[in-house]
Amino acid sequence: MNLYFNTDLAKGYKSPAQIARVLTENWLGENAYCPSCGCAHITKAINNRPVLDFDCPDCAEQFELKSKQAKSAGKIINDGAYSTMMQRIQAADNPNFFFLSYNKADYSVRQLMLVPKHFFTPEMIIRRKPLPETAKRAGWIGCNINIGALPNSGKILLVDKGIVMPSETVHRQWQQNLFLRQQKSEGKGWLLAVMRCVEALPEQFTLAQMYAFENVLQQQFPANRHIKDKIRQQLQWLRNQGIIEFSARGQYRKIPLSKS
Repeated sequence: MNLYFNTDLAKGYKSPAQIARVLTENWLGENAYCPSCGCAHITKAINNRPVLDFDCPDCAEQFELKSKQAKSAGKIINDGAYSTMMQRIQAADNPNFFFLSYNKADYSVRQLMLVPKHFFTPEMIIRRKPLPETAKRAGWIGCNINIGALPNSGKILLVDKGIVMPSETVHRQWQQNLFLRQQKSEGKGWLLAVMRCVEALPEQFTLAQMYAFENVLQQQFPANRHIKDKIRQQLQWLRNQGIIEFSARGQYRKIPLSKS
């Protein structure tokens, strides 16, 4: 994987936004592979399709690219129209998201993060205030994407700090959480929240340690009055999916990422 942009493509462009778009889209098309099937190259999608930049010619997975000049994606990513984004992430063919961070000084890739589509929920899309009447697009409503609340397993790194991650590891991470595609949107938020709590605990943990997150989860889901019951329910689901296992009564163990 070549971590440098082809800056020759920027010749003839004056707008910084256009230059960034041309360079980042070209780089992704030349270097990114499909994490689902392993296809060596994803291809540029037909122009003017909302929230879709690339797709895989072999397995038809769809990808949207968001890029910025930074060391990493951070927690909040600026995006486009709120209504368009909400429609796309709730559609049956919603895309996976690549978040590309680069160094403008030498146009090198610092981080390429993939958030699979099955980790997205409507709550992650933050509605911005409408543009004022004095703006060129008065009344237009944009949005931000909040990936800060995602569990780490939902943020798959293909490149981190300028280092390329093994494709085998990327594929295993992709496969491990495909069970989330079976979850309906309204239940997925709870499962992701509990997954994040589990990640904050040691490899072996107890139910009492999970209950310590009760207040945090209560703030996140204020309408729920049975937080502990919900925690146990989600732990049972994670056990059924091979993410954790019961080691004894009230005791759990995280199952390491399979190498197969």
